[in-house]
Amino acid sequence: MREKQFLWGASTSAFQVEGGYQEDGKGLSTADARTVPPGIADAKVAADHYHHMVEDVALMKELGLTIYRFSFNWSRIMGDGFEPNQQGIDFYNQLIDECLRADIVPFPTLYHFEMPQALVDKFGGWKSRECISCFVDYAKVCFEAFGDRVKMWGTINEQLIVSAASDLNGNHEKDAAQKMKDMYQMSYHMSLAEKLTIQLFRKLVPEGEIGPICSMQVVYPESPLPANILAAKNAEDFLQHCFLDMSVFGRYPQAYRRYLEKKGWYPETQPEDVKTLTDNKPDLIGINYYCSTCIRALKPNEDTSKLPPFYRNELFTLGSNPYLKKTKWMEFGIDPEGLYIGMRDIYERYHLPMIVTENGLAYSDELIDDQIHDPYRIDYLSAHISQCERFVSEGYPLLGYCAWSLLDLVSSHQGFKKRYGLIYVDRTDEDVKQCRRIPKDSYYWYQTKIRDGLKD
Repeated sequence: MREKQFLWGASTSAFQVEGGYQEDGKGLSTADARTVPPGIADAKVAADHYHHMVEDVALMKELGLTIYRFSFNWSRIMGDGFEPNQQGIDFYNQLIDECLRADIVPFPTLYHFEMPQALVDKFGGWKSRECISCFVDYAKVCFEAFGDRVKMWGTINEQLIVSAASDLNGNHEKDAAQKMKDMYQMSYHMSLAEKLTIQLFRKLVPEGEIGPICSMQVVYPESPLPANILAAKNAEDFLQHCFLDMSVFGRYPQAYRRYLEKKGWYPETQPEDVKTLTDNKPDLIGINYYCSTCIRALKPNEDTSKLPPFYRNELFTLGSNPYLKKTKWMEFGIDPEGLYIGMRDIYERYHLPMIVTENGLAYSDELIDDQIHDPYRIDYLSAHISQCERFVSEGYPLLGYCAWSLLDLVSSHQGFKKRYGLIYVDRTDEDVKQCRRIPKDSYYWYQTKIRDGLKD
C-alpha cells in the first residue's frame, strides 16, 4: 500500500492530450469519429503527448508532482475492442516506468469519455450487455499489463457526462423518449461493468485501490421556496447520487428509481446483477470539481428542450446564482467553498477517502514574449487548495489534489481556445506547429506550493 502522504498531482485524459491518431495499432475511437465544427481542433494531434511523453514526464518531475492522474485510451489498448494491441500497451508501460523513475505515482482511469468505435458499430456500444464483457476484458488486459506497478486506479470518469454525451458514447437514437431510455440503460451497463471490474481487480491487483471518478455536483436551491428545495434534492439524486449510490451501495436512490419506472425508462436488469452490484465496493472516490450548480423548480409550460439530457425532466431545471463571479468559460460561476461543501457531503454519505482528480480554471491564455502570465489561474487554484486544507484540518480523509490540467488539452467542444493547463502548448486550432511546451506562471506557483506543502 502507498504511504499515507498527501499527493500533489495534475491530470489529463487520453483523447484530449495524446494525439497519435491511428498510430501503432490504435483503433478508431468514438472521440475520433465524432464531428468537430470547422475551425475547432480535433483529437488527431491534440497536445501530441504521444510524441512528447518523455518531455512531459520530465516537466512533471520538475514541477514536483508526486502523482499523475491520466487515462488509458481504450482504443489504443484494444483497437477493435476485442484484441489487445501490444504497441499501445508498450506506450503505457513506458509512461508508467517514466513516472516511477521520477517518483510519481501513476494513477490511470480506465474509461474517460472514449471507447472503440467498433463496439458502437457492432452492437450499439453500452446499449448492449455485450459491452460489459468487452469492458471487463479490456480492464483485465490493463490489470495484467500494469498492475504489478500501478496500485491506484479509476474506473469510469464522470458517468453523468459520458452517459449523456451522444458523440462520445454512440447514442444517436432519433426518438427522444427512446433516447432517454437508452441513456439510462447505458448508464446501468456502465455501473454493472464497473462492479465486475472491481471484482476482477481484487483478484489481479489485491493490494491496489480503485474507485469511480465523479463529476461532483454541489447543488444549491435558487431560493428557500420549498419547491426549489425539493428541486435541488431531486437534482442531487439525478446528477450525482444515482451514480455514486450505485458505485458504493449497488442501488439507486428510491425517488430516482420510482421516477424512471413511471417514465418507462428504468433499465432492464437480470436477477444475478443484484449480488454483483452489492458485493463489490470501491476503495476511494475521485472528485472532479469546477463549479457549483444552482437549481430551481420548473415554471408552468417552461421549455427545457435545449438543456442537456440529464436536465430534461419535470423535477428541476437550472437556476441562477447571483453570488458567484462568472467568466467566459466558467459560466456557472467560481465557487471555491463549494469544493469543501461537496466533499463533506460525499464523505458523510459514503465514508470513503477521496482524492481531487480534476480542478482548474479555463481561460483563453495568450502567449506574450514567450511567457504566459495567468494570475487568474493562480487565484483559482490557491482558493480551491485552501478549501482542501480546511477539509484535511477537520480530519476528513483527502488523499491528494490534482490540478486540471497538466498542460493545455483539446477541449471537447472548444478546441484550444479554452485552456486549463499549467503548461502552455504552442498550437492553435488550425495550426499544430511543434506543440512546444512553455510553463506558465501558474506552473511555477504550483511548484512552490508543492514544495511548501499543506497548511496546518
